[in-house]
Amino acid sequence: MDEAILEHIYRGEAKPTLRLYAWTPPCLSLGHAQPFKDVNVERLKLHGWEVVRRVTGGRAILHTDELTYSVTGSEHEEILSGGVLESYNRLSKALLYAVQSLSLPVKVQEEKNTPASKNLNPVCFEVPSSYEITVDGKKLIGSAQARKKEGVLQHGSLPLTGDLTRICDALVFENESARQEAKERLLLRATTVESVLGVIISWDTAANALVQGFEKELGIEFQNGELSQSELGRAEELVKEKYGNDEWVKQK
Repeated sequence: MDEAILEHIYRGEAKPTLRLYAWTPPCLSLGHAQPFKDVNVERLKLHGWEVVRRVTGGRAILHTDELTYSVTGSEHEEILSGGVLESYNRLSKALLYAVQSLSLPVKVQEEKNTPASKNLNPVCFEVPSSYEITVDGKKLIGSAQARKKEGVLQHGSLPLTGDLTRICDALVFENESARQEAKERLLLRATTVESVLGVIISWDTAANALVQGFEKELGIEFQNGELSQSELGRAEELVKEKYGNDEWVKQK
């Protein structure tokens, strides 16, 4: 759906869009260049989870008990203009405003110059990237951006509750000891809203906070909308061509 919206924006048939959603059933998403061999298919099926490949980069995320956001628009939009880091930074400020309104003591990760090749960990949430949202050094929101000829697509994940270490049960490790070490390491480097606040924040509450954060920090006003029949139709085509196609998902 995110990609279908982006294509329609490129053709002038849709407006820049903030889309908020959740996942049923839970789904492991791989970064666009991440090798499929990272996936433990047997364990994934045992849990009843799905797997998909994103068009954006980064490492694996298990989407469950979270709020997912996507931003799609033309690279000529003021908010999305410039390079990846420039636009990423603007959107991070909106995300920061949103989670601060939920009483989370968050800050933005400073720009990092670590080469991507150095980060070989298959788990996205273990290592904060530049301008991502953290609490006491622990990653809270993971985001990724793709700049294509059609425009800009950025999406990210705000874990609301649940056990973050579940993702390790969907990935390949050398042995069970290595899996357990990865779980312990992840808890030291990432967190959820509930872990920070000690209470569960509902999806609707978090979604409203994101809308207000984007509006107030970026000086925009949203209009509620539904996907057009054309966008829905294109999304179905993309599922057949790519996202629901095993050959495409396992291509790397």
